[in-house]
Amino acid sequence: MELLQKLNILSAAAKYDVACTSSGSMRKSTPGTFGNTVSAGICHSFSSDGRCISLLKILMSNCCVYDCAYCVNRVSNDIPRATFTPEEVVDLTINFYRRNYIEGLFLSSAVVKNPDYTMERIIKIVRTLREEYRFNGYIHTKAIPGADQRLIEEAGRYVDRMSVNIELPTSEGLKLLAPQKKKETILGPMGFISSKIAESSEDRKAFKKAPLFVPAGQSTQLIVGATPDHDLKILKLSEGLYRRYKLKRVFYSAYVPVSKHPCLPANIKPPLLREHRLYQADWLLRFYGFSADELLDDNHPNLDMQLDPKCDWALRNLHSFPVEVNRADYESLLRVPGIGVRSARRILAARKVGTLDFPDLKKLGVVLKRARYFITCKGKYYDRIKMDDVFIRQNLLADRSQMPDIESGDYTQLSMFPLLPAAPTSQDIFASITGEM
Repeated sequence: MELLQKLNILSAAAKYDVACTSSGSMRKSTPGTFGNTVSAGICHSFSSDGRCISLLKILMSNCCVYDCAYCVNRVSNDIPRATFTPEEVVDLTINFYRRNYIEGLFLSSAVVKNPDYTMERIIKIVRTLREEYRFNGYIHTKAIPGADQRLIEEAGRYVDRMSVNIELPTSEGLKLLAPQKKKETILGPMGFISSKIAESSEDRKAFKKAPLFVPAGQSTQLIVGATPDHDLKILKLSEGLYRRYKLKRVFYSAYVPVSKHPCLPANIKPPLLREHRLYQADWLLRFYGFSADELLDDNHPNLDMQLDPKCDWALRNLHSFPVEVNRADYESLLRVPGIGVRSARRILAARKVGTLDFPDLKKLGVVLKRARYFITCKGKYYDRIKMDDVFIRQNLLADRSQMPDIESGDYTQLSMFPLLPAAPTSQDIFASITGEM
């Protein structure tokens, strides 16, 4: 098979692996090498300095021995198959980098023959890039569940980030849709990588030139919508993964129907809005001090599709409001819809100079369209506000209905009755990227 044909097949097969985040690695270029990871990110995502970064994102192979019902690469699926040799992946990476097409490599793979065999070939690729070609750019690889720990450890010495995809939220879901996989074989490598990262970090404190191990941390991916699990269960799993394994990110991937299976939902659209709400809730878990049990409970097991999770929580906890911005502490400010991490810090800094009023908050980046219902300035509300959840909800939805989705060019006449959005608006997407909610 021609190399270009392989590239077309295996780059298309990699689109279901989500990896859009900044790299988090800060390894500078050194004499005798080329490439660096300073302030770099991946796959048309934004780095910390605002740049858009690209990786060569491919599968090493889509010839899988597993038969996971939700996966397009499952062994029983009739699709074109291809496998790169390690040398082909290395050549593609180096040549694409020299042409300024990419700044790094994202390498995943189906399980070829067995996990150890697949992991050995991945190691050969990253070792060749690092040692023979002296490639110093960003590399993200998958750790194959079930592979020997020694192989995972060796790979971790060469790459910036590793990920072990947990894929489904429960053991029952794996048993139903991926019976060849076990929860233990996924969490085992995740725990091992976490312990080696911590060990490497301690070594670096004692010895400046101690070898790095996965310096950009590890991540995982969850498929949303393939099983009937509630959002509460998904968020509690994510919260546990962040706490126990110190993951950098949990990625949520809306289930895309790729096969007909009696245990899979049939003829559904990918739940993109639900995926978006989970990402918003994930921000609240990581940066805003919320817990999964605060955002959702048994009476509200799923996220609201009309309002973002922060607004929804605020409406169900009106007893915590209003917040006086001139006296509230940082944690209380973070819980106000429309006040993000940066604007909360700006408020604290500005309060040292003088008393703040509503026009001042707008200059500091506070989204008053949302925040005005939950705050006071100098003991006064923004306008004639009624602390009633129905009143506030109607006004929040009315404000939302007046914001056209600029990116799609979808301009419609204002309706008296707010409609449920089919997908995130451009404002939603911006808030999800910046984390300002």
